[in-house]
Amino acid sequence: MAPGNLLLLGALLSQLFIAASVRADWPGWRGAERDGHTCESLPASLPSNVRASWKLSIGHGYSAPVVSGDTLVYLDEQEGSETAHAVDPKTGAERWKTAFAKTWSDEFEPGPRCTPLINGDRVYVQSAQGAFACLALADGRRLWGLDFKDLGMRWITERGSNIGASVRRGHTGSPVIDGKRIFLQTSGTGGKSIVALEKETGKPLWQALDDHTSYSSPIVATLAGRRQFVTATVNGLVGLDVATGEVLWRTPFQTGANRNVLTPVAVGDDVIFASYTTGLRCQRIAAEGAVLKSTERWFNRQLRINLPTPVVAGIHLFGVGASRDFVCIDLDSGTTRWSEGGFGEVASVITDGKRLLVQTDTGEVRLIEAKTDAYHESGRFQACGKTYTHPAWSDGTLFVRDPQSLTAWPLASRP
Repeated sequence: MAPGNLLLLGALLSQLFIAASVRADWPGWRGAERDGHTCESLPASLPSNVRASWKLSIGHGYSAPVVSGDTLVYLDEQEGSETAHAVDPKTGAERWKTAFAKTWSDEFEPGPRCTPLINGDRVYVQSAQGAFACLALADGRRLWGLDFKDLGMRWITERGSNIGASVRRGHTGSPVIDGKRIFLQTSGTGGKSIVALEKETGKPLWQALDDHTSYSSPIVATLAGRRQFVTATVNGLVGLDVATGEVLWRTPFQTGANRNVLTPVAVGDDVIFASYTTGLRCQRIAAEGAVLKSTERWFNRQLRINLPTPVVAGIHLFGVGASRDFVCIDLDSGTTRWSEGGFGEVASVITDGKRLLVQTDTGEVRLIEAKTDAYHESGRFQACGKTYTHPAWSDGTLFVRDPQSLTAWPLASRP
């Protein structure tokens, strides 16, 4: 081989090695794209003797951990305040902590419920009662913030009320960023239910809707050629233009407790969503002239999924079903290919497209093949106590949280 070709081959191999060794960040709710996917390969099997690399005792809260570069951020309750912490993901050593809101609680445990969002050199945090802050990732300094009460949010103290969701049980829907904009679900009145701000300064850009916001976290997706903010309010699914806040389409539906929990899943021009009241639906978003229309592609009323959002792997959907089982769903028809019992009420799923890391609500982690013929498990271990918090995956390590602890489990060797 000629010297020039050898140099080219060497450069290509070097680039491949670099690409293979790049650590995938998990900077926000359900990962970098809010879909439960990692660009790292999950392990083919679990280590025979799984050992934690570190474990921290932490305060209460449901908020999920997030990782970007050499920083992990988690939120908890500390001495009456919702508090952000930054730690080294390799060692768990704390770098800073910042209290950003007064703690709130109902009959469940106190503490933050929204997952933080790391973007560049900043981290965005949100409290259960709607106090929002932008912090410097390096040292936790508050750069700007706002309170949803200033946008007309009316806190509902009647727990049994069906008036709204997030203003009844605490805000859980995590913010989302697209380009220079950050989008917040405030439940504000006077057309301020959803607001878009400049992510660097907090400058208002637009506001929209009078809907009460639900527990669902939003996504940003391109559907029918339009970039849009997509969420599930208590009134149903809705898509808004990211630049203007214009309502592009709606899919109205009402649930029994006026709440929606799952995150919408975008696949091509389809949006998939489920509720315990109505079942699993797939809506096709299509352009009719200058207008976008949402039409039902399929509807599986038996798959009344309550809390956890499924993931897409290939042309199938994987996640917890309506009967405490784990299911594989055909994306083209919405029919169930297989189901496996014994998974509890909640199971958080991370996928690389070939395999699934599933954390159950008992704190057990299972490695499952994303196959469509039947359930194939490649191992399991006990990662933490009972939990409803989504784990994070970065650099071959699974970060899990229960009400008392945050633990790092290295599961894949890195180059």
